[in-house]
Amino acid sequence: MADPGMRHAIVQLLLEAGEACLSGQQISSRLGISRAAVWKHIEALRHDGFDICAQTARGYRLRHCPDRLLPAAIDAGLTTAFVGRQIDYHACIDSTNERASQLARAGAEEGLVVLAEEQSAGRGRLGRSWRSPAGVNLYASLVLRPQVPLNQAAQLTFLSAVAVARAVEQISGLQVQLKWPNDVLLQGHKLAGLLNELSAETEGIHHLIVGIGVNLNMTADQFSADLRYPATSLLLATGRPVDRVHFAQLLFQELEQLYLLLQRSGFTPLRLAWEALCDLTGRSVQVDCGSEILYGTVAGLAEDGALLLRTAAGDIHPVYAGDVRPWPPVASNH
Repeated sequence: MADPGMRHAIVQLLLEAGEACLSGQQISSRLGISRAAVWKHIEALRHDGFDICAQTARGYRLRHCPDRLLPAAIDAGLTTAFVGRQIDYHACIDSTNERASQLARAGAEEGLVVLAEEQSAGRGRLGRSWRSPAGVNLYASLVLRPQVPLNQAAQLTFLSAVAVARAVEQISGLQVQLKWPNDVLLQGHKLAGLLNELSAETEGIHHLIVGIGVNLNMTADQFSADLRYPATSLLLATGRPVDRVHFAQLLFQELEQLYLLLQRSGFTPLRLAWEALCDLTGRSVQVDCGSEILYGTVAGLAEDGALLLRTAAGDIHPVYAGDVRPWPPVASNH
């Protein structure tokens, strides 16, 4: 029977050994399993794409981890306490959010992450589709069980945006801009999309699914021609491929730190972090609310997550849903 936890442990030992070899007996003794079991786990890891060489009388050495978001590779360098400690991995799935919702309803623990190399029915806000080609991006959905009043649930919307922004800056040195409520932009082009889905009743929140899609290594020809907004990837922006496993580790660590900060210190630190990254703060915008179109200047976020719009009359108008765009419109390069 597959034992991903033991495989994670073997990868961790091999990573710690670096260029040195570890014998089957050393691994066996450290992990309390037989040498035959060690061999079987090594073979399974090789099948998953880990380049592990075996040298007679010396042992095993890890030469290369695969460019796949395998739990063993992520776990080996993860420093979180709970986010990403359980990973439900799929080569292809319809939607990571849908799978995470199923697991949450079945009692999945807080911190579980559903990861996929490809989505066949990825979705964004307002039911829009999210293009999800295989093996180039990050598609993840995190299960959280926040102990906050229902009227504060909207605050969690901004958690993933700030986490993605910080992970992107750490891995690339680039600073993104955040667009209310859930877009991550790089030089005006969409880099990531976020979709939070809440399960709650009047007495409180059952669970929150934090869906995250980040364009990491997509090439120009992989983007749809009919996108609502121009999009980009870190590969296109920097000219070099991103280590997706390392990005996942950074993202999970930022998500956990910000989630704990929100619980410990309330919304203000997260709100200030988001406002500092919002490229529309203080600018004139048009907000299409569906039933009406509003104009004004972005004044920041309210404590309940609403976008605060200062109208020409000087009134502050909270906006809870709508598409926000600069006004007058910015000329497109496309």
